[in-house]
Amino acid sequence: MDRAGKQAALAELEEVFENSGAVVVTHYTGLSVAEMTGLRAKLREQGGRLKVVKNRIAKIALRGKGGDAATDLFSGQVAIAYAEDPTVPAKATAEFAKDNEKLKLIGAVMGAEVMDGAGVEALAKMPSREELIATIVARLTGQASEVVQRINAPGQQLAGAINVIGEKAAA
Repeated sequence: MDRAGKQAALAELEEVFENSGAVVVTHYTGLSVAEMTGLRAKLREQGGRLKVVKNRIAKIALRGKGGDAATDLFSGQVAIAYAEDPTVPAKATAEFAKDNEKLKLIGAVMGAEVMDGAGVEALAKMPSREELIATIVARLTGQASEVVQRINAPGQQLAGAINVIGEKAAA
């Protein structure tokens, strides 16, 4: 790779580390091209990407993010999975690693936080951003309808009492 190519790769990785919700670091030694393509497709469906990176360039791009713990993740044959939603790369890679033991989850970088493989597994079990938003909306909608019912209840009781009094007076 020439100097211009390295500078472009460095700029791209700096942008990935800056703008991604989480960057999951994996070792992919022994995976076939078809298996890597399958993992890439799975990530792409969910809005994520997989990229094989050069360790030295990744360490330079990480400067100031996560310290030595983050740079220690980058040794051997490394691929990074990343997306805007932090759970997407964790879920996709953890699910793929269950079916294929050649993919090893090394850790993840989320902003200045660095996780190990167990942290990635825990992140994979969390609900996605869309699931959390749907849960919050459902709860707010349920509470709003309950508030409306409680506001209307006294009026309905009063109307019922007036109706009973009116029926007694007519009889």
